[in-house]
Amino acid sequence: MTVMPKGFRFAAVEANLKYSGRTDLAMIASDTPASTAGVFTTNKFQAAPVLQCRAMLERSRKHSAFLMNAGSANACTGDEGMRNCRETLNMAAEATGVPADEILPASTGVIGMQFDMDKWRAAMPALAESLGKSAPEDVSEAIMTTDTRPKLVSTSVELSGGEVRLLGMCKGAGMISPNMATLLAFVCCDADVDPLRWQEIFEYCADNSFNRVTVDGDTSTNDTYMGLANGASGVRAETEEDLRTLCDVLLRISQELAYMIVEDAEGGTKVARIEVKGARDEIDAELVARAIGASPLVKTALFGCDANWGRIMCAAGYSGAEFDPGAVSLDIGGIRIFEKGMPVPGDMDALLEPVMNEVDIPITVTLGSGPGTASLLASDLTKEYVEINADYRS
Repeated sequence: MTVMPKGFRFAAVEANLKYSGRTDLAMIASDTPASTAGVFTTNKFQAAPVLQCRAMLERSRKHSAFLMNAGSANACTGDEGMRNCRETLNMAAEATGVPADEILPASTGVIGMQFDMDKWRAAMPALAESLGKSAPEDVSEAIMTTDTRPKLVSTSVELSGGEVRLLGMCKGAGMISPNMATLLAFVCCDADVDPLRWQEIFEYCADNSFNRVTVDGDTSTNDTYMGLANGASGVRAETEEDLRTLCDVLLRISQELAYMIVEDAEGGTKVARIEVKGARDEIDAELVARAIGASPLVKTALFGCDANWGRIMCAAGYSGAEFDPGAVSLDIGGIRIFEKGMPVPGDMDALLEPVMNEVDIPITVTLGSGPGTASLLASDLTKEYVEINADYRS
């Protein structure tokens, strides 16, 4: 059952922006201006909505709504794309009564395609009519592209002043190797939180959830992870204990959503839970984790349920991390496969067969070089992934 934060309304409509017969335009609105946090892509080609959000957050940390569309990323669209982005906010403001400078945009879909502004204009009356009548599930469906299912998590938590509620949703299945967040993710919270502390919490949660997943090694032009905390519960997260509790809950929500992305990877059938320990530092640990998680040879072996552990060692070796190969050990599914520069004796194919047939496959590499650790969730690479992306614009 979805836990609903107080003071939020949802809208989702069929705007035919690219897709037919499904919702593709949505809005989340707070009844009052809310503390706003945002983390965005580090891709040099940043989409118009990302640039617009960055500029708006520099001016103010209080906003009232998210406006989201699927089908067109509005990325690599130049000045026209920026003008169109701002005009959609004006349209939504006129239709819903939410001030344009309090509406934060987010887009997902094909790069380089300009908005059809006539379709946006035609959809606005329906969007306004839907606001307050749609459910969060409707919004999470409207922002999907190649996702096979919506991704939504909600919960409540007791702070010192009472109960607060949080709801998070995201979309993403391909072009996933974030260096900040995921393709699109949104959080609604009814706690009263200082905007700067809310931003700190968001950055920490991004680093420890969405920043620890990969599907295909591509960082999107549109990565966006934003949250509104409107205080509608009447409970203020002010003490350090309350803020830690709120952070812990948001982290748990974000990690659940991040797992859903990898689990729903385009064509994906496996989730590799990669853990690197004993690295010289965290930078080296992450180099090894990402090399393993991004390796096409490792990913195809996962798809084939093939315990070809040599591919894992190979990826660690070219990762750029400094370590002594003779000190490295490898465990798959808790079974020691390799240590001290040599394979462990035994019929490893037979031992690992049940492990490789599971959806979740734990892979632990211990480098023996220091205290550095890193973790990463990675999908496999399948024939269906190639088929989906060969025909993505069709």
